Amino acid sequence: MADTLIVSVSGLRGVVGATLTPDVAVRYAAAFAATLPPGPIVIGRDGRTHGPLFAAALRDFFVASGRDVIDCGIAATPTVGIVVREERAAGGLQISASHNPPHYNGLKLFSAAGRVLPAAAGVEVLARFRSGPERLPRPEGTPGHVREIDGSPAHVRLVAATVDVAAIRRRRPRVWLDAGHGAGSRAARLLFEHLGCDFAIEGAEPDGLFEHPPEPTAENLATMLPRISQQHADVGFFQDPDADRLAIAAADGRYIGEEATLALCVEAVLAKTRGPIVVNCSTSGMAAAIAAEHGVACHVSAVGEANVVDEMLATGAILGGEGNGGVIDPRVVLVRDSFVAMALVLERLATGGPGTTIDELARALPQMVMKKTKIDLTPDVQGPGLTAALARIEQAFPAARSSRLDGLRLDFPGGWLLVRASNTEPIVRLVAEATTEAAVDDTLACAHAALLAS
Repeated sequence: MADTLIVSVSGLRGVVGATLTPDVAVRYAAAFAATLPPGPIVIGRDGRTHGPLFAAALRDFFVASGRDVIDCGIAATPTVGIVVREERAAGGLQISASHNPPHYNGLKLFSAAGRVLPAAAGVEVLARFRSGPERLPRPEGTPGHVREIDGSPAHVRLVAATVDVAAIRRRRPRVWLDAGHGAGSRAARLLFEHLGCDFAIEGAEPDGLFEHPPEPTAENLATMLPRISQQHADVGFFQDPDADRLAIAAADGRYIGEEATLALCVEAVLAKTRGPIVVNCSTSGMAAAIAAEHGVACHVSAVGEANVVDEMLATGAILGGEGNGGVIDPRVVLVRDSFVAMALVLERLATGGPGTTIDELARALPQMVMKKTKIDLTPDVQGPGLTAALARIEQAFPAARSSRLDGLRLDFPGGWLLVRASNTEPIVRLVAEATTEAAVDDTLACAHAALLAS
């Protein structure tokens, strides 16, 4: 992976100093800017140590090109989206590699609507980047100006408007948050204070010096989970570095996970408002089951935040998201948002009845077993080779209902399997869910064997 620059329709990621340099980032940003109408461009970044280097390079390029820049400094990805929309900017860029290891960084693109760039617009950016010059000419003309904005207070106001603040204040839950040395601690602190929570935040310094691998999985958080009970907290929250995803743990440190985040938020929203929801095709069936209980539709999109948002807009969904802990509430911003997820979960805790615990709420969700694995994209499992591999897997499950919406999705009684190439890493992801662990293991083993068969 060190030799690979991952470029997609929504952004790029790479190893800093190897495939990703300030020059590469500026060329990509220039391709993006060429597709935008007149107006300022918003820049934000997570806490990675090389973030200032890329922010300065982008800021200098845009200003020299005559573009005004709105600099959010260290800001969560959803906060950047809100600033783009509220300031009526032409677009925005978030400097982040999300959950990738610390030697990575990247860019995520926002449209003027404050959402991740739709695929059609991203295709044009990608084409311009790939066909553009290796070195950009020196810009000429009147330089732009830089204005700094802290979007966290506006973000918190929007989030608070979606929940019963008075109920949360009456419950006064004690919250433990691992901000992961990323971009989320400032807005989280403001949110907890506004909601009247007692709280403790670890990893609050946004310096990118991660204490654990930054993706908030159970394995990566093993050393952090015991700290929740040590702080006598009612709930433990875990953000990824750009704070668009949220994982949850119970008061005793039991990892509830990322999949439960969306399910709990779906319950919170549908308890007050009826309307359709959207999930992607790799998300647990818990959200769909909850939607069915409330008599509303659950629409399915391809994997990817932009695809979820597209489907939300097409169906008038009141909530959407992905099973990676990314919850999208259109009342706040059409971006995955760990802050709205925390607020909705705290509302569930506060309105679930006296003494309600997060553990009880999680155990009351539809109970499924999900496992995820991945395989490196070797030369024989790429392009036509991958197409052939998917066909072999499809043949290995003759009784399943097949969909090619995104990769290969197979649905069968009591479970499903998804096999797809990642958009951000040179790997194939396999996700399976069923009512028992044995069924999941059998499904993954069969798929793995078929994928690698010659």
